[in-house]
Amino acid sequence: MSLFEKHQGAIERAIQANRERVFYAHYPENPKAYGEEAPAAGLHAFQVSMNTDFSELLQQQPIRFEGEEVSPYLQTGLGIRYPVFADKIVVMRAKEAMKQWRKVDVQTRAGILVESLERMKNRFFEIAHATQHTTGQSFMMSFQASGPHAADRALEAIAMGYEELTRFPQEVVWDKPMGKFNIQLRKTWRAVPKGVSLVIGCSTFPTWNTVPGMYASLITGNTVIVKPHPKAVLPIAIVIAELQKVLAENGIDPNTCQLAVDSSKFPIAKEFVAHPDVKLIDYTGNSVFGNWLEAQQILGKEVFTEKAGVNPVVIESVNDLKAVADNLAFSLSLYAGQMCTAPQNFFIPAGGIQTAEGHKSYDEVVAALTAAIEGIASHPKMAPGVLAALQNDQTADRIKQVAGMGKKVLVGSHAFANEEFAEARTASPLLLEVDASDKATYEKELFGPIGIVIKTKDAAEGLQLATELVAAHGAISCGVYSTDATFCEQAADAFAEVFVPVSFNLTGPIYLNQHAAFSDFHVTGGNAAGNASFADPNFINRRFVWVGQRYA
Repeated sequence: MSLFEKHQGAIERAIQANRERVFYAHYPENPKAYGEEAPAAGLHAFQVSMNTDFSELLQQQPIRFEGEEVSPYLQTGLGIRYPVFADKIVVMRAKEAMKQWRKVDVQTRAGILVESLERMKNRFFEIAHATQHTTGQSFMMSFQASGPHAADRALEAIAMGYEELTRFPQEVVWDKPMGKFNIQLRKTWRAVPKGVSLVIGCSTFPTWNTVPGMYASLITGNTVIVKPHPKAVLPIAIVIAELQKVLAENGIDPNTCQLAVDSSKFPIAKEFVAHPDVKLIDYTGNSVFGNWLEAQQILGKEVFTEKAGVNPVVIESVNDLKAVADNLAFSLSLYAGQMCTAPQNFFIPAGGIQTAEGHKSYDEVVAALTAAIEGIASHPKMAPGVLAALQNDQTADRIKQVAGMGKKVLVGSHAFANEEFAEARTASPLLLEVDASDKATYEKELFGPIGIVIKTKDAAEGLQLATELVAAHGAISCGVYSTDATFCEQAADAFAEVFVPVSFNLTGPIYLNQHAAFSDFHVTGGNAAGNASFADPNFINRRFVWVGQRYA
């Protein structure tokens, strides 16, 4: 049985889920689904990897080994060193491997790629510990985001790519009646990959944000170089190691997908970008570098970005104020706001809002939000589990800088204790209050657990300001709370025009931060927060070109 035959059912179900946009998860997010022995085995595998050289990659002749990952929980280095290669050698090997990979049929490619996800599945717990101790995510978020959710996003891209590559026939006989005779041509088409693909990873979600572009390029016949953030290498290194093993087992050059590690002092991303054979670039990170990358498109590069946005919440009216406040507080607190989908700006009318329990003043709305935030931050069990740890010192410094801006502080940020990890770098949310006229404070992204309450004349002004900010600076997520169907429709129209998805009236266990594979298009690609969306057909089709041949 071929790998395609082995995984054909999974591929077809993923294609169906992509089309229907209903809930689907090929990889369960419940850790118990992976067996009783998996947690202990994963922890042991992570522990023995510390203070060693990572030797699983099938990439030959490194020039040295180095690594600089530091656990946000332990405040000590992991001691893991990775093989380092000259950028020109990595590109040369990718170009050479592409001669073989581009000629592999799409069924074989799809089977190999899904098999690599099945191998990844066997290491979900190890990847979870690797993610926790490089990003600062809680263990449960690390398990779900870097394990099953990331694998589902990869499968989503494989399925989308498979469908696009099989949309048209490979060969037909073209028969045109001409009266007394017919003209016949044999026509064939090839989906030709564009070239070497570079995927630049981020420090906060090293697999979830990396695998969509990685697998989208691979399924379309491109070879891939993954340049992870030097502070978060291990999670994606494990994934690439498993993929390389599957490639080699099937007679494919493992350099079809390579890991290219650099350091904070000597970054190499720009060298890869400048190389003429690098044709595709996927990037997650800050807007400054993302904007520079997008400018490279004039040089013939295809660039896919997810950058920073200013995510707004507009409150017009609610049914249950406490439920709304609890939901928003959790969204702001989750992973200490270190998510691209976390809310930042909360637009609240000065005259208050209507609720099912009657009118609530502006002060009462703000008090409900602050109480909910403080409730999470002060809870000895909830704070470590929800807020987790800060990935780097820059985020901690940013909290202090914003707190010292002279604005009204509604909720002060403070460190909290983590019973399991006494040295964890922690910070609870900082919540400021400003007037609507103080745009300089809230018009830019303040990455981390930082929220701003903005007092507006009314909900209409809040909606106007929020859409203006998205139009100017971009957003990846947006929340609107209103019991007025007319206002909701106005908000849907306004935000659609600036290309940002809206979540209406979220309460309970679904949050603004969460985007589901096979259903939600993550980043629309239509505003300044990013120029691509995974996974829609455009995310796939820009990676290859249909080329036809006609034979008389």
